[in-house]
Amino acid sequence: MKRLHFINTAMIATALSLLTACTISYKFNGTVIDYSKVKSIAITDFNNRAPMVYAPLAVTFNEKIKDTYTKQTRLELVDRNGDLELEGEITGYDITPQSMTSNALSAETRLTIRIQVRYTNNTNHDEDFERSYSAYRNFDSSKLITDVQDELIDEIVEEICDNIYNDTVANW
Repeated sequence: MKRLHFINTAMIATALSLLTACTISYKFNGTVIDYSKVKSIAITDFNNRAPMVYAPLAVTFNEKIKDTYTKQTRLELVDRNGDLELEGEITGYDITPQSMTSNALSAETRLTIRIQVRYTNNTNHDEDFERSYSAYRNFDSSKLITDVQDELIDEIVEEICDNIYNDTVANW
């Protein structure tokens, strides 16, 4: 009986030590930031250098990219010399016809936005990159671009910002 009690006690002690030694960690925001090394991010305003310029696009993009990092990380947004740095420019804002009807008219139109990004990780320069991001949305050609562009821009900018975020600080 004493032997059985000893075995039960040993099994319970082993199970408890395994439970305390093995922990599972979940990160719901998906970041892989080492906050002991990386504390700040500098995001320079992205200028609109696209051949076709829609003025509100730069403001919308700059606000959204900054919001993405400030809301999803604990990084401090600084003007310059951040541990992480994002800079770039808007290089494309294109409206192109897509599918054609039997009357040789466009049935659908595509709005495409391209952003050139330079990312610098001042704590690990192996992660630095320069990359172009783009996204698009199609809309019915019977609608005027002026009627749909703000909504489409919001959707496209959000997609591009999410992709930039994922490539810089998220583990996707």
